[in-house]
Amino acid sequence: MVGDDSISHTSDLAAGRATSPRHVLSIDLEDYFQVEAFAEVIARSEWESYPSRVVENCHRLLDIFDRYQVKATFFVLGWVAKRFPGLVREVHDRGHELACHSYWHRKIYSLSPADFRADTRLAREAIQQAASVAVSGYRAPTWSITSNSLWALDILAEEGFSYDSSIFPIHHDLYGVPGASRYPWTYASACGNTLLELPPATVPVLGTNMPAAGGGYFRILPLRFTEWAFRHFENAEKSLVFYLHPWEIDPDQPRIRGPLKSRLRHYTNLASTEDRLEHLLQRYSFQTFAEYIRGLSPSAPEQFKPLAG
Repeated sequence: MVGDDSISHTSDLAAGRATSPRHVLSIDLEDYFQVEAFAEVIARSEWESYPSRVVENCHRLLDIFDRYQVKATFFVLGWVAKRFPGLVREVHDRGHELACHSYWHRKIYSLSPADFRADTRLAREAIQQAASVAVSGYRAPTWSITSNSLWALDILAEEGFSYDSSIFPIHHDLYGVPGASRYPWTYASACGNTLLELPPATVPVLGTNMPAAGGGYFRILPLRFTEWAFRHFENAEKSLVFYLHPWEIDPDQPRIRGPLKSRLRHYTNLASTEDRLEHLLQRYSFQTFAEYIRGLSPSAPEQFKPLAG
């Protein structure tokens, strides 16, 4: 009897997934010591001295995705691609999409346009050389394309990228463009090329956008809030953009003595993230950014251009 109930429940979930929008699953492929939370205490020149865990953690994610037969877009840090090209090749060989997450994980608004272009080219070359595949997507470290660095969109378009997922339409102490669209939009660049912007998920709460896209928000906020966000998007027949980092399923990673706020953001609920992720993979249907873009109608999305500050 228990077996019959289990089969029925599984069938119900499968039927629900088949009729609901397919959401976008993305991974920012970086190591635990490369995050913005600890940038003030770990110099980039010291990265080599820290024990890397990115290969092991990425393999765990790949195995989880294989179990649930889902594919993701991996925004790869160029530094990781240069040092672990075999890992990047494996991600591609196992059917996932590769995209760019910069080389040195520096906030875009802290760079000059020339430095941003050089970093982007270096990262893209490292990823493409590792896997022998073209890279057309970009995500800024720390969502750092803001109203003060919208020029980065023009550079991405000039460099031939077709889409970006960097603009978080929220208020935050480190990032965000509060007036930006919550849904995908196109950016008409100065060079004449268009760039598709695919923002991480937010939901409107009391007149403001609340982040509901993954990462620390997924770990720290109640799981019910994440499920409510998925229902919000599905009721609107929209795809939600979800993101995670490999280090977020690694509760045994070395502890770094950073500021208290940084430690709270980074270490909270690491032990439960893998179970939470599997819960989402059981309940919802996912795809890569490339698959999502291929499914867009010619008339969508609308053109939108946030105002620079």
